Amino acid sequence: MEGNTVKNDLPVKKNPMGRPVSLKQRIMIVNAYKTALQKNPKITIRGSRILISQQLGIGQRTISKVINEYNSHKTVTSPIKTCERKGYKDLYDELELNIVRRHVRSFWFNKTKPTLNKILQLINSDESIPNISRTNLQRLLKFMNFVYTKRGCKSALLEKDEIILWRRRYLESIRKYREEGRHLYYLAETWVNAGNCLSKTWIDNTIKSSRDAFLQGLTTGTPNPSDKGKQIMVLHIGSEDGFVPGGLLCLESKKTNKDYREEMKGNTFYEWLKGIIPRLKQNCVLIMDNAPCHSVKTEQIPNTSTRKADIIKWLEDKGKVIDRPMVITELLDMVKQIKPRYDKYVIDELAQTHNRTILRLPPYHCELNPIELAWSSVKNYVKMNNITYKLPDVKKLLLEGIERVDDTMWKNFIEHTKAEEENFYKIDFIVDEMLSTEVQPVRINIDDTSSDLEVTD
Repeated sequence: MEGNTVKNDLPVKKNPMGRPVSLKQRIMIVNAYKTALQKNPKITIRGSRILISQQLGIGQRTISKVINEYNSHKTVTSPIKTCERKGYKDLYDELELNIVRRHVRSFWFNKTKPTLNKILQLINSDESIPNISRTNLQRLLKFMNFVYTKRGCKSALLEKDEIILWRRRYLESIRKYREEGRHLYYLAETWVNAGNCLSKTWIDNTIKSSRDAFLQGLTTGTPNPSDKGKQIMVLHIGSEDGFVPGGLLCLESKKTNKDYREEMKGNTFYEWLKGIIPRLKQNCVLIMDNAPCHSVKTEQIPNTSTRKADIIKWLEDKGKVIDRPMVITELLDMVKQIKPRYDKYVIDELAQTHNRTILRLPPYHCELNPIELAWSSVKNYVKMNNITYKLPDVKKLLLEGIERVDDTMWKNFIEHTKAEEENFYKIDFIVDEMLSTEVQPVRINIDDTSSDLEVTD
């Protein structure tokens, strides 16, 4: 029947120009090539690619590449790679998040209530940090533990109570330790990228080509970074006396992402700290952030995701008697009552056994850690002198940069940090004073898109 006949003379639909050839299509090319060889063993690659291109509608150049890959490796690979989509949290690193918080505070220091639009404008005018959309700024502020509150007819963005309390307790603690005359050490991790270099350099406009440079005995500039993604993770500790001798830990990163903390494991940090403690003064205080490798617990405390049988076993191991049937809510309430006795950090216990104290910075307050200023100086030295982009050379520059940060620089960094502490101490009172005449806050959804949302730190 005419309606059931298949027209074999229809033109083959061509693969659109610019569209990657999928793995399935590549396998089809290889199978078509094998079939062509079976029919005519003397067929050339040129002859086969013309034939296959007519059959599959794929360009001859692509077919030639696939066949050559198959002949060389006996396999084919897909050119399509899954791109990891970066979210709003990937826009900024910890130092840049600190800049965002500093911009928010700047309004309050000027006795001005910041709105979300004002903060957005200020952030996007700051060339030292990436631009961000208004929606992503809202999400970012929520991620940084800010919450919107309703005050009268207006809204305000405040830090969560636990962050404010954490900061207040930190400031009170460090004041007390200084009054007691205890020696303060500051530690932190950072990374140095093999591609760290100046973004702009002076060039000679009279040099028009590599040939001109060769004839005049000149160069066309520094080479492009070949190991740009490779990093060195760095951990060190210092005080007003300078960096602690023998306290440097360098590890070559196995990944090429910016989040170097993913590779600094808790056991690595623990072993480093165990080796460095004997080099520190007695009854000293070690100040650090709350990075995961600094916050490994001595044991896992049961929570809402813990199986009921495991909660019961944990309670019984702690001497609690379960003499009647209980639901999970009741068991977790028992856990909550005794949790403070067992909710401890591994490194805190290690420090305590050596008559040292651990003091943790509140989240996103790296400006309260003077070692960050030391790292900034070191990384700037690497950036100014990096011309090979090779990891061994970068490591050498790193060591030179650390040697340049002496005790005088450390004292200046610490004095600058003390000024920041005073600013933080005052800012909470400024916010209280400006909001004291307003209605008591009522928390609302962070996704409120009101244009007059006000922000406080």
